[in-house]
Amino acid sequence: QVQLVESGGGLVQAGGSLRVSCAASGRTFSNYAMGWFRQAPGKEREFVAGISRSGSTTYYADSVKGRFTIFRDNAKNTVYLQMNSLKAEDTAVYYCAANARNYYGSRRSEYNYWGQGTQVTVSS
Repeated sequence: QVQLVESGGGLVQAGGSLRVSCAASGRTFSNYAMGWFRQAPGKEREFVAGISRSGSTTYYADSVKGRFTIFRDNAKNTVYLQMNSLKAEDTAVYYCAANARNYYGSRRSEYNYWGQGTQVTVSS
């Protein structure tokens, strides 16, 4: 079992930056690929970014490519999402997720463990 706790959400102006974090506990963090998803009101949860176990490979949704960066620190059991050039449409609850199969793509069903989410609000 892996427990995931997100933090770092908040209110930011359009064009600004924010970094959200996800701290893992319970199992060896480096055994899990990680992903970030988001869910806006009235919309389905969507994939944002994923990262392999080692951190050597990443994958992004087209909507955030070039603006967001996912990275991890396995020594700190933490994965991060650095968000730059934020837009109003980035407003959502951001969730981190984990799986032990080293899958870091966009399919929600591949992720076994989820955090509770952190709210990111971008004002225009």
